[in-house]
Amino acid sequence: MTRHEVYDAVVAGGGPAGAVAALVLARAGRHVAIVDDPPAPAAGSHKVGESLPSAAAPLLRDLNLWPDGTAAPHLRSTGMYVSWGSPALHERGPVQDPYGAGWQLDRLRFDAFLREAAHAAGAEPLRGRAVDAVDEGPGLRLLVRQEHGTRELRCAWAVDATGRRAALARRRAIRRREDRLVAAHVLMPRQNPSTGGEPDQEARTVVEAVPGGWWYTTLTPAGRIVAHLTDPDLADPRLRTPDGFLRAALRTRYIGARLTAGDLAGPPVPRWSAAHGLRLEPYGGRGWIAAGDAALAFDPLSSQGILTALHSGARAGLAAALCLAGAPPRPVLASYTDFLDGVAAAYARHHAEAYAAETRWSQLPFWHRRRALHQGAGQGTRDWGVLSV
Repeated sequence: MTRHEVYDAVVAGGGPAGAVAALVLARAGRHVAIVDDPPAPAAGSHKVGESLPSAAAPLLRDLNLWPDGTAAPHLRSTGMYVSWGSPALHERGPVQDPYGAGWQLDRLRFDAFLREAAHAAGAEPLRGRAVDAVDEGPGLRLLVRQEHGTRELRCAWAVDATGRRAALARRRAIRRREDRLVAAHVLMPRQNPSTGGEPDQEARTVVEAVPGGWWYTTLTPAGRIVAHLTDPDLADPRLRTPDGFLRAALRTRYIGARLTAGDLAGPPVPRWSAAHGLRLEPYGGRGWIAAGDAALAFDPLSSQGILTALHSGARAGLAAALCLAGAPPRPVLASYTDFLDGVAAAYARHHAEAYAAETRWSQLPFWHRRRALHQGAGQGTRDWGVLSV
């Protein structure tokens, strides 16, 4: 084994949570690696989870990532139109946010910016996919799948930022799933004036409830994202085809109206992503800590996923750095747990209020399931189902 395979800490996952955790650890003077397998840039590639509330600005400043992290080509959010609870379309502007307007991100670009900041601070990039961790007395042995085999890394602390799959934590904790929400989504490229089309300029997000779930569309630097949120057993199989997805979008009252002639000419093949809420119990243990969606994932209706990923990544990195410096792990992890429990409680309240506000189809499966989920939430008895390994 070479010396480069032994680290103070290894961060598994290079999204916002993992990149920020690695950044904090590297700035604390720790020998840290960040294991990630980012997709190769490709025409039409995109990543959903594009809304960043303006409340992220103070943290980005504290991390010295401001203003570059949200500079052009990322777009400032100009508000939201919502058809929820009634057929009418209501405007919600950034003036309702105490921090002002947020951003609509090119997620691939934003994530790459954060990883580059971590690398510049000294975090060593390792290409691969973390698949498991084995206890080795003091410390862990991480198994990383690479193109030509499996590599083993040893570290005193590991940060699991592998998203909902929680590759390192899943054998050490219980994953509790809120529901089975999935998103079918496409990216409609912005029209190029040189080809005769007008560029899409409508930057307001539109959210529209429908009998079987809800839709949203928003403009990002890469193009217009159109997504339908529903449960897998309720999803129309035709949503898997470009024509079927487009026809479903055009049957809505407001989402279809945002599509341009260029969007109608050749829609891409829809992609599917998990969108269910998920909570890990516990969030950390001996030698490991989870951050981002691995620890706490949200329904996209909250628009809080990236913000929570950034905060949990920073706090997880700090927690690991403190433990590496000799702080007792138990109170450090307890403080981290208190923070995430507070975030989870606030999310649960807002989630219940949002879905309770839509009463037009309360007896239909999608909406009935959400109301049932929140029965008793006021008494703290919300049911999060256990997700098997």
